[in-house]
Amino acid sequence: GLDDLQLHLLEAAKDRLAGGITVGATYEEMKEALIDDEAGAYPGRGLFLVPWKCDAENEDKIKEECKATIRCYPLDVNEAGMADGKKCFYSGEAATHMALFGRAF
Repeated sequence: GLDDLQLHLLEAAKDRLAGGITVGATYEEMKEALIDDEAGAYPGRGLFLVPWKCDAENEDKIKEECKATIRCYPLDVNEAGMADGKKCFYSGEAATHMALFGRAF
């Protein structure tokens, strides 16, 4: 019935989201992957979960260079200590969060 259909749609959406996230990419890898990324034409992964040091100036630079912005700080990977020991994928400084970057369309 309707409950089964909704459950199927939810599971399909979760799988599609998980399949669209690249974990731990370098900045150059993300930038290269997004160069030709256009809505509806890019079949690959369009979201990047990376260690990030909060810095508005660097976030602006990333937006200028590859049109990517922080989409969110996923709660499930930002528990206390999750970014400890990790370096920001952009600046190389100690990360403060795990951030999900992508382009908006």
